[in-house]
Amino acid sequence: MVFIMPASVIVKLFYSLGWLILLISPLVHAGNFTITSAQVNKIGNGYVLNANINYPLTPRVIEAIENGVPITFVQQLELVHEIPILGKYWHWKQTQWSTELRYELRYHALAQQYVLLSSGTHNRRNFTTLNDALRALGLIVNLALPPEHLSDLDNLKLYLRTELDIHALPTPMRPGALLSSKWQLASPWVNIKWF
Repeated sequence: MVFIMPASVIVKLFYSLGWLILLISPLVHAGNFTITSAQVNKIGNGYVLNANINYPLTPRVIEAIENGVPITFVQQLELVHEIPILGKYWHWKQTQWSTELRYELRYHALAQQYVLLSSGTHNRRNFTTLNDALRALGLIVNLALPPEHLSDLDNLKLYLRTELDIHALPTPMRPGALLSSKWQLASPWVNIKWF
């Protein structure tokens, strides 16, 4: 007896496989942003973070910015207490503190300036070129870390990553951005050195 699979089952299988490839492919292309340097320094009784992040943008994102679409960038920080359980092979991780720094970058055609707005502090800075705005966005200088979580530095790690927030785009642009690798811009988590 020969088993023949119905055509509808084959079509459903290929359809499901196609959606799976579409959902996984943006994850393969993620990682275009890079954290070029990052360190934690002790100043007085506290600790501060200094970092430099490189934000190369795709032509699609640059086109959107130049057409006045606000683009949101997120810088994520996590203080994690890691306890080695099986030597270097397995660690128990507990997040002590986490925060997000959100920045909105947009272009004002009338003023011919790029505006960088910090969502947390509502600090607004203007730049004449996109490169100057991206350089300022990528510079973290003396960001104070919460002292209540820094009493025991043994096995404490600080991680940093950054990404373009696709969900903050205007609603008509979101579906295309979610499926396109040209919008999937992020950096991997980086363990920051303590000095």
